[in-house]
Amino acid sequence: MLKGKKILVTGGSRGIGTAIVRRAMQEGADVAFTYLHSMDEAHLLASELSASYSSQRCLSIECDVTDMQAMETAVKNLISEFGAIDGLVNNAGITRDVVFARMSRAQWDGVLNTNLGSVYNATKPLILQMVKQRGGSIVNITSVAAIYGNNGQTNYSASKAGIIGFTKSLSAEVSPQNIRVNAVAPGYINTDMLGVLDPDTLAYIKSRISMRRLGNVDDIAPMVCFLLSDNAGYITGQIIQIDGGITL
Repeated sequence: MLKGKKILVTGGSRGIGTAIVRRAMQEGADVAFTYLHSMDEAHLLASELSASYSSQRCLSIECDVTDMQAMETAVKNLISEFGAIDGLVNNAGITRDVVFARMSRAQWDGVLNTNLGSVYNATKPLILQMVKQRGGSIVNITSVAAIYGNNGQTNYSASKAGIIGFTKSLSAEVSPQNIRVNAVAPGYINTDMLGVLDPDTLAYIKSRISMRRLGNVDDIAPMVCFLLSDNAGYITGQIIQIDGGITL
Protein backbone atom coordinates (compact mmCIF):
# COMPACT_ATOMS: atom_id res chain seq x y z
CA MET A 1 0.00 0.00 0.00
CA LEU A 2 2.94 2.36 0.62
CA LYS A 3 5.48 0.92 -1.78
CA GLY A 4 7.99 3.59 -2.79
CA LYS A 5 6.65 6.17 -0.30
CA LYS A 6 8.96 8.11 2.02
CA ILE A 7 7.40 8.62 5.44
CA LEU A 8 8.41 10.63 8.52
CA VAL A 9 6.90 9.76 11.91
CA THR A 10 7.48 11.95 14.97
CA GLY A 11 7.78 10.12 18.27
CA GLY A 12 8.30 6.75 16.63
CA SER A 13 10.31 4.86 19.23
CA ARG A 14 7.43 3.84 21.50
CA GLY A 15 3.74 3.01 21.61
CA ILE A 16 1.52 4.03 18.72
CA GLY A 17 4.48 5.60 16.91
CA THR A 18 6.40 2.32 16.84
CA ALA A 19 3.34 0.48 15.53
CA ILE A 20 2.99 3.02 12.73
CA VAL A 21 6.67 2.71 11.81
CA ARG A 22 6.39 -1.08 11.71
CA ARG A 23 3.21 -1.08 9.65
CA ALA A 24 4.54 1.50 7.18
CA MET A 25 7.63 -0.64 6.63
CA GLN A 26 5.42 -3.70 6.18
CA GLU A 27 3.45 -1.77 3.55
CA GLY A 28 6.63 -1.01 1.58
CA ALA A 29 7.67 2.49 2.68
CA ASP A 30 11.03 3.93 3.57
CA VAL A 31 10.52 5.33 7.07
CA ALA A 32 12.32 7.79 9.30
CA PHE A 33 11.19 8.50 12.85
CA THR A 34 12.20 10.92 15.56
CA TYR A 35 12.95 10.11 19.17
CA LEU A 36 14.34 12.04 22.12
CA HIS A 37 14.86 9.92 25.24
CA SER A 38 14.42 6.33 24.04
CA MET A 39 17.76 5.99 22.26
CA ASP A 40 18.25 2.25 22.81
CA GLU A 41 14.70 1.43 21.73
CA ALA A 42 15.00 3.67 18.67
CA HIS A 43 18.27 2.20 17.46
CA LEU A 44 17.03 -1.34 18.06
CA LEU A 45 13.84 -0.67 16.11
CA ALA A 46 15.68 0.87 13.16
CA SER A 47 18.22 -1.96 13.06
CA GLU A 48 15.56 -4.65 13.30
CA LEU A 49 13.39 -3.20 10.53
CA SER A 50 16.33 -2.44 8.25
CA ALA A 51 17.37 -6.08 8.54
CA SER A 52 13.84 -7.39 8.02
CA TYR A 53 13.19 -5.18 4.96
CA SER A 54 16.58 -5.08 3.28
CA SER A 55 15.38 -3.19 0.19
CA GLN A 56 13.92 -0.38 2.33
CA ARG A 57 15.41 2.15 4.70
CA CYS A 58 14.50 2.77 8.32
CA LEU A 59 16.22 5.72 9.98
CA SER A 60 16.08 6.86 13.61
CA ILE A 61 16.60 10.59 14.15
CA GLU A 62 17.39 12.04 17.56
CA CYS A 63 15.48 15.32 17.68
CA ASP A 64 13.59 17.47 20.17
CA VAL A 65 10.34 18.11 18.31
CA THR A 66 9.69 21.19 20.45
CA ASP A 67 12.84 22.82 19.01
CA MET A 68 11.91 24.50 15.72
CA GLN A 69 15.47 24.86 14.48
CA ALA A 70 16.34 21.26 15.31
CA MET A 71 13.24 20.05 13.49
CA GLU A 72 14.03 22.19 10.44
CA THR A 73 17.54 20.72 10.30
CA ALA A 74 16.23 17.17 10.69
CA VAL A 75 13.69 17.62 7.87
CA LYS A 76 16.27 19.24 5.58
CA ASN A 77 18.70 16.37 6.14
CA LEU A 78 15.98 13.78 5.62
CA ILE A 79 14.85 15.33 2.34
CA SER A 80 18.47 15.20 1.20
CA GLU A 81 18.66 11.53 2.24
CA PHE A 82 15.31 10.38 0.87
CA GLY A 83 15.01 12.81 -2.04
CA ALA A 84 11.46 13.67 -0.98
CA ILE A 85 8.99 13.06 1.80
CA ASP A 86 5.57 11.83 0.75
CA GLY A 87 3.95 11.44 4.14
CA LEU A 88 4.19 12.90 7.63
CA VAL A 89 2.70 11.46 10.81
CA ASN A 90 2.57 13.96 13.68
CA ASN A 91 2.48 11.51 16.57
CA ALA A 92 4.78 12.92 19.27
CA GLY A 93 2.92 13.56 22.50
CA ILE A 94 3.05 13.57 26.29
CA THR A 95 0.66 13.83 29.22
CA ARG A 96 1.00 15.79 32.46
CA ASP A 97 -2.34 14.99 34.06
CA VAL A 98 -3.61 17.00 37.01
CA VAL A 99 -6.82 18.83 37.85
CA PHE A 100 -6.75 22.33 36.41
CA ALA A 101 -6.85 24.10 39.81
CA ARG A 102 -3.50 22.49 40.64
CA MET A 103 -1.97 22.62 37.16
CA SER A 104 1.30 24.55 36.96
CA ARG A 105 2.21 26.72 34.01
CA ALA A 106 5.09 24.31 33.30
CA GLN A 107 2.65 21.39 33.07
CA TRP A 108 0.45 23.41 30.71
CA ASP A 109 3.30 24.64 28.52
CA GLY A 110 5.06 21.27 28.39
CA VAL A 111 2.03 19.50 26.98
CA LEU A 112 1.02 22.29 24.57
CA ASN A 113 4.58 22.75 23.29
CA THR A 114 5.08 19.03 22.70
CA ASN A 115 1.67 17.93 21.46
CA LEU A 116 0.65 20.99 19.45
CA GLY A 117 3.88 22.91 18.97
CA SER A 118 5.58 19.90 17.44
CA VAL A 119 2.86 19.70 14.78
CA TYR A 120 3.84 23.18 13.61
CA ASN A 121 7.55 22.42 13.89
CA ALA A 122 7.38 19.23 11.81
CA THR A 123 4.83 20.37 9.24
CA LYS A 124 6.18 23.85 8.47
CA PRO A 125 9.52 22.71 6.96
CA LEU A 126 7.73 20.07 4.86
CA ILE A 127 4.71 21.85 3.48
CA LEU A 128 6.48 23.88 0.77
CA GLN A 129 8.26 20.76 -0.48
CA MET A 130 4.92 18.98 -0.71
CA VAL A 131 3.46 21.96 -2.57
CA LYS A 132 6.36 21.87 -5.04
CA GLN A 133 5.93 18.15 -5.66
CA ARG A 134 2.14 18.68 -5.80
CA GLY A 135 1.33 15.85 -3.49
CA GLY A 136 1.60 14.47 0.00
CA SER A 137 -0.33 13.21 2.98
CA ILE A 138 -0.22 14.42 6.57
CA VAL A 139 -1.81 12.40 9.38
CA ASN A 140 -2.07 14.00 12.81
CA ILE A 141 -2.65 11.92 15.93
CA THR A 142 -5.22 13.64 18.12
CA SER A 143 -7.47 12.01 20.76
CA VAL A 144 -11.10 11.50 21.69
CA ALA A 145 -10.19 13.64 24.72
CA ALA A 146 -10.11 16.56 22.28
CA ILE A 147 -13.69 15.90 21.25
CA TYR A 148 -15.34 14.97 24.54
CA GLY A 149 -12.91 16.22 27.19
CA ASN A 150 -11.49 14.29 30.13
CA ASN A 151 -11.13 15.06 33.82
CA GLY A 152 -7.62 16.08 34.78
CA GLN A 153 -6.56 16.61 31.18
CA THR A 154 -7.36 20.20 30.28
CA ASN A 155 -3.83 20.67 28.96
CA TYR A 156 -3.87 17.43 26.96
CA SER A 157 -7.41 17.95 25.66
CA ALA A 158 -6.63 21.52 24.63
CA SER A 159 -3.50 20.46 22.78
CA LYS A 160 -5.30 17.68 20.95
CA ALA A 161 -8.28 19.92 20.13
CA GLY A 162 -5.81 22.36 18.59
CA ILE A 163 -4.64 19.55 16.33
CA ILE A 164 -8.20 19.09 15.07
CA GLY A 165 -8.48 22.77 14.17
CA PHE A 166 -5.04 22.65 12.55
CA THR A 167 -6.05 19.59 10.51
CA LYS A 168 -9.24 21.12 9.16
CA SER A 169 -7.71 24.51 8.36
CA LEU A 170 -4.54 23.22 6.71
CA SER A 171 -6.51 20.68 4.66
CA ALA A 172 -8.57 23.54 3.20
CA GLU A 173 -5.41 25.47 2.32
CA VAL A 174 -3.44 22.75 0.60
CA SER A 175 -6.08 20.51 -0.99
CA PRO A 176 -5.70 22.33 -4.35
CA GLN A 177 -2.06 21.19 -4.36
CA ASN A 178 -3.13 17.54 -3.92
CA ILE A 179 -1.97 17.48 -0.31
CA ARG A 180 -4.28 15.68 2.09
CA VAL A 181 -4.45 16.40 5.82
CA ASN A 182 -6.37 14.12 8.15
CA ALA A 183 -6.35 13.15 11.81
CA VAL A 184 -6.88 9.95 13.77
CA ALA A 185 -8.41 10.21 17.24
CA PRO A 186 -7.61 7.14 19.35
CA GLY A 187 -9.56 6.27 22.47
CA TYR A 188 -7.97 4.37 25.36
CA ILE A 189 -5.03 2.50 23.85
CA ASN A 190 -2.92 0.05 25.86
CA THR A 191 0.39 1.93 25.91
CA ASP A 192 2.74 3.30 28.57
CA MET A 193 0.41 6.28 29.02
CA LEU A 194 -2.13 3.97 30.67
CA GLY A 195 0.51 2.21 32.75
CA VAL A 196 0.04 4.64 35.64
CA LEU A 197 -3.64 3.72 36.10
CA ASP A 198 -4.70 1.32 38.84
CA PRO A 199 -6.72 -1.85 38.06
CA ASP A 200 -10.01 -0.38 39.32
CA THR A 201 -9.67 2.64 37.06
CA LEU A 202 -8.86 0.46 34.07
CA ALA A 203 -11.87 -1.75 34.83
CA TYR A 204 -14.11 1.33 34.94
CA ILE A 205 -12.71 2.56 31.62
CA LYS A 206 -13.36 -0.80 29.98
CA SER A 207 -16.93 -0.76 31.27
CA ARG A 208 -17.53 2.50 29.38
CA ILE A 209 -16.23 1.12 26.08
CA SER A 210 -18.87 -0.59 23.94
CA MET A 211 -16.40 -3.30 22.90
CA ARG A 212 -15.43 -3.83 26.56
CA ARG A 213 -11.70 -3.75 25.95
CA LEU A 214 -8.84 -1.33 25.60
CA GLY A 215 -7.51 -0.68 22.14
CA ASN A 216 -4.05 -1.73 21.11
CA VAL A 217 -1.52 0.00 18.90
CA ASP A 218 -2.28 -2.30 15.99
CA ASP A 219 -5.83 -0.97 15.97
CA ILE A 220 -4.42 2.45 15.06
CA ALA A 221 -1.50 1.84 12.69
CA PRO A 222 -3.46 0.34 9.74
CA MET A 223 -5.77 3.36 9.51
CA VAL A 224 -2.83 5.75 9.63
CA CYS A 225 -1.09 3.89 6.80
CA PHE A 226 -4.31 3.81 4.79
CA LEU A 227 -4.59 7.60 5.09
CA LEU A 228 -0.96 7.95 3.99
CA SER A 229 -1.61 5.82 0.92
CA ASP A 230 -3.03 6.68 -2.49
CA ASN A 231 -6.03 4.50 -1.58
CA ALA A 232 -7.22 7.46 0.51
CA GLY A 233 -6.76 9.89 -2.37
CA TYR A 234 -10.18 11.54 -1.94
CA ILE A 235 -10.14 11.82 1.86
CA THR A 236 -9.04 15.05 3.51
CA GLY A 237 -9.95 17.19 6.48
CA GLN A 238 -11.40 14.21 8.38
CA ILE A 239 -11.11 13.26 12.04
CA ILE A 240 -11.42 9.49 12.34
CA GLN A 241 -12.20 8.13 15.80
CA ILE A 242 -10.80 4.72 16.75
CA ASP A 243 -12.17 4.21 20.22
CA GLY A 244 -14.04 0.91 20.47
CA GLY A 245 -17.32 2.78 20.75
CA ILE A 246 -16.58 4.69 23.96
CA THR A 247 -18.40 7.73 22.58
CA LEU A 248 -21.58 5.94 21.49
